Amino acid sequence: MVTIIADTTTSLPLDALQVLGIPTLPQIIIFGDREYRDDGELDTETFLKLLKASPVLPKTSAPSPDLYRPLFNRYTENGNTVLVITPSADVSGTYRAATVARDEFPTADIRVIDSRTIASGLGSIVLKAHEWAMAGISADEIEKRVIELSAHQRVFFMVDTLEYLYKGGRIGGAAALLGSILQMKPILTIKDGRVDSADKQQTKKKAITKMINMVLEDCPTDGSGMVTVMHCDAEEDARDICLRLEDQLGIHDIPIYILPSAIVVHAGPKALAVSYFTSH
Repeated sequence: MVTIIADTTTSLPLDALQVLGIPTLPQIIIFGDREYRDDGELDTETFLKLLKASPVLPKTSAPSPDLYRPLFNRYTENGNTVLVITPSADVSGTYRAATVARDEFPTADIRVIDSRTIASGLGSIVLKAHEWAMAGISADEIEKRVIELSAHQRVFFMVDTLEYLYKGGRIGGAAALLGSILQMKPILTIKDGRVDSADKQQTKKKAITKMINMVLEDCPTDGSGMVTVMHCDAEEDARDICLRLEDQLGIHDIPIYILPSAIVVHAGPKALAVSYFTSH
């Protein structure tokens, strides 16, 4: 038996993950000397209220190895295998925390996979891996498929300001935009596991249209692209993006997810994103 373990950076609703039986660890949000788990102590709405009232930007911390240990004990019983699928190690310490915990179980079959992405792209990979596990596919084959799927993952996102990415140290290749951004609206992506610049437009409206067109360039129209839309405090824009993509791609029921607090710390309020998989 293979168990998939995830964390809250998947952007997937926690109740849905619970129904599926996917163990999910929290990220830690730090406001001054207060720490909050984002799997029950702090939802995105509450986080935004704290953010607006806080004189300093909060910080994030990956789940500690201590949180992985009881799960590893439980799910490796009787020789079972655990696959931990984490956000990119270049933007989160989750991969390192999981590997530290794994190394304490030298005789267990625990595999930690760096997805090289984050948010609902990671979430889609987790869902597929769980689906394969429930179908009885071997751990070796699931691991191979996850790595292959990760290579085809694409995400584009818009932030209202680069301030949060810059101050949080997650700006990566998008730093080149800082000196010239002015009132421009940047479109960012995850490239080689790091935040990078994809485009910039003069207005939010133009940026949304450009982001949609970038998705349409290589997103499959047969539903295999597993398209998802994400937002933080920008539901109207997210629904607009969703409807336009459904119309252009000829597919229906694209899910819209709320970005979790641990991502909003770095992306900021009003962030918008689209995730999908290419076919090549």
